[in-house]
Amino acid sequence: MKYFCLLAMILLYPYLMYTQANVIDEVICTVGDDIIFRSDVENAHMQMKMTNRCVESNLRNILKQLVIQKLYLHQAKLDSITIPKLELSQMTESWINHIINQLGSEKKVEEYFGKSINVLREERQQIIKEQSMIKLIQNMLINNIKITPYEVCDFYNLIPKDSLPFIPTIIKLKILTLDPIISSDEIYDIKKKLIEYTRLILSGERKFSTLACLYSEDIESARKGGELGFIPKSSLPLEFAIAAFRLNDSKKVSKIVKTEYGYHIIQLIGKKGNYVNVRHILLKPHVSKKELTRIFNQLNYIRSNILSGKTTFEKAVTCISQDVGTRNNKGLMVNYNSKMEEYIGTPYFLLEDLPLEIGRIVSEMKVGDISDPFVMMSNQKKNVAIIKLESKSEAHRANLLNDYQIIKKILRYQKRNLILNLWLEKKMRDVCIHSNYIWENCDFQIKN
Repeated sequence: MKYFCLLAMILLYPYLMYTQANVIDEVICTVGDDIIFRSDVENAHMQMKMTNRCVESNLRNILKQLVIQKLYLHQAKLDSITIPKLELSQMTESWINHIINQLGSEKKVEEYFGKSINVLREERQQIIKEQSMIKLIQNMLINNIKITPYEVCDFYNLIPKDSLPFIPTIIKLKILTLDPIISSDEIYDIKKKLIEYTRLILSGERKFSTLACLYSEDIESARKGGELGFIPKSSLPLEFAIAAFRLNDSKKVSKIVKTEYGYHIIQLIGKKGNYVNVRHILLKPHVSKKELTRIFNQLNYIRSNILSGKTTFEKAVTCISQDVGTRNNKGLMVNYNSKMEEYIGTPYFLLEDLPLEIGRIVSEMKVGDISDPFVMMSNQKKNVAIIKLESKSEAHRANLLNDYQIIKKILRYQKRNLILNLWLEKKMRDVCIHSNYIWENCDFQIKN
């Protein structure tokens, strides 16, 4: 098997058109008979970004996960695991529709990924098939885990008192938000400035880098003449990425591009595969003091009506809140990015999970309190909000009386990890894994 892996690498390299300076694609790892290309790692990163999953920027971490996936898939082949075609088709179409809704149209999806919808559909269906097979194998391995109350008590008693899990402050809250209106005059002025910058650049009167230094509101890149450095497409805002990859002439300037950050013009420096280096000038529309005062007065009026009993917080949210996600949930916020896995997808937040503006205010509130209006940033936009504290559990050391389910979950998680890690370690001894010299420092060891 080891000789097969080496032979596969030798035979494939001449066809990969790979150079250190300009990678089109390359084999970076083999797992048994399966090959992992660099493009597989980059595509996985892009898919994670598109589905709003929090991922580490280090591509080696994604490679490690792909290797582990290949080991599970190797077992799925041995066990002849199959997934029903109807189930695959439904999940694939759900993903396609989600991406189209994010980008706005099929054409924009095809332009962003550089592939037709049909190709994307085939690729995604394969990904979903593999993910489903991996889940089935994992479930087969851990299916027999059983935990009794006695085991939970023994597990708890074995933990030194000073080593018991620290249960942090847990917050549950509702929010009502209003979006200040950006005047059409403000947007007109921004576009007018960007059009003038474009004219100056194309006429040769000013350099793009000079104007970026002087006027761009992206402070970090402005110091470097607007240059971003080589960035993968998946790390750029969608509309920005589309405009950047359309550019082919470094002397040209893009049309004005609107993103969640504001309005941009872009100039190409260079492209390498799915990576691009550009300069940009960013101008952000600003809310007028008059508009902010109007929103504050409106929210103060609503708050006073809630406190006097003329209406409820929930009714007010349903009628006027402009955040669709929380409005349909009567203002209840849902945690999608918790540092603790068990709170993801629930209405419970650690203080550090909350936006800074909310965290500062809620830490001083009592259950049932409604805050004064405050300004916060949401999706790169300035909003004004009020919040209601629904519940608050103060920080404490875990105990069996109040935290039995948490302790049971920790024990189950340990048992699950032990079973899967032991299985993966054995599987790694049975299957040849070979990584090329650039990725050779990737640690494939499974750690508890």
